[in-house]
Amino acid sequence: MTITKQKIGFQHVGSFLRPDVLKQARKDFSDKKIDQTALTTVENEAIRDLVNKEINAGLDYVTDGEFRRSYWHLDFFWGFEGIEHIHYGEGYEFAHEETRDDTAILSGKIKFDPETHPFLQHFKFLKLLTDETSAEAKQTIPAPAQLYIELIRGTNADKIKEFYDTDEELFADIEAAYHDAILAFYNEGARVIQLDDCSWGLFLDDKFLNTPDGKAYAESGIQDILLQLNNGAIKDLPDDLTINTHVCRGNYHSDFAFAGGYGPVADTLFANENVSTYFLEYDSSRAGNFEPLAKVSGDKNVVLGLITSKDGKLEDRQVIIARIKEASQFLPLDRLWLSTQCGFASTEEGNTLSENQEWDKLKLVKSIIGEVWG
Repeated sequence: MTITKQKIGFQHVGSFLRPDVLKQARKDFSDKKIDQTALTTVENEAIRDLVNKEINAGLDYVTDGEFRRSYWHLDFFWGFEGIEHIHYGEGYEFAHEETRDDTAILSGKIKFDPETHPFLQHFKFLKLLTDETSAEAKQTIPAPAQLYIELIRGTNADKIKEFYDTDEELFADIEAAYHDAILAFYNEGARVIQLDDCSWGLFLDDKFLNTPDGKAYAESGIQDILLQLNNGAIKDLPDDLTINTHVCRGNYHSDFAFAGGYGPVADTLFANENVSTYFLEYDSSRAGNFEPLAKVSGDKNVVLGLITSKDGKLEDRQVIIARIKEASQFLPLDRLWLSTQCGFASTEEGNTLSENQEWDKLKLVKSIIGEVWG
């Protein structure tokens, strides 16, 4: 369906810096000094405050800041039946540091249960906060492709054959679990759902692609699998539900995981993924040029992530406007929009900027949108 610029609106990718009171409450919960009820009370108050700030900032779509999560992706995976939370023994290797070592592995057949997956209750709370406002509640979840990448990570892959005789059976369950989850969010009032997806970054980074693992990925045809999983999960959904995606190169404590332009995935991701809008990271030279945008098919839109969320320094607005104009050589201006390149806290550690700086970033985004698109 055609998505108007009013439908895209002014929105942030998703996560916000956790306030100190929330960080302390999560630590106290981990140390068994408070119970889940006490933690939820702190989370609820922090989310109420955040939503008020988002609305006051003029955001048309608001999130809960991912305040109840430790990770942007793993917490959602752990909510599925058949997925177990373990410690891998080593974290993800980013450019300058290593993350914590949590991961998700199979412990049975994958299934979404609305009675046990916590994210459904999280969304219900957010929806209540927005029902009497002009803002729309946006739900962010990791993409199906991202779950698959986690399940085949190193020794995690050994668990798959314990529960699935064929890859096709695994793919079918991933697609079904996601489809059920998305419909459950829809039934609670979600009309915009964003699939966050770093899996494509694996194919962009020459340094990674020259490693044995990278060569195996490049030669495996896995891009087609990632596309199948994402498209399979979002087929046959209600017409008034908008599915967008955010494609990132990693965002952990202001560090990144991959570098490289979108060219190697454009023919698959941009041409054939059945989303309405792509939120794309374009805040540095690591993202390459805008030429791959010409592969964005149909009437799909692109939100240019030209404003970095990794540090607090404000961009030069004229430089950003010039870059938007440059991008419009490959995709018409009326199919482009602007946002930050990623969330401000993809994990609870958060990026290295202040809360005031994150709001200044969003103020700049809103101001440039007003100038360029009116």
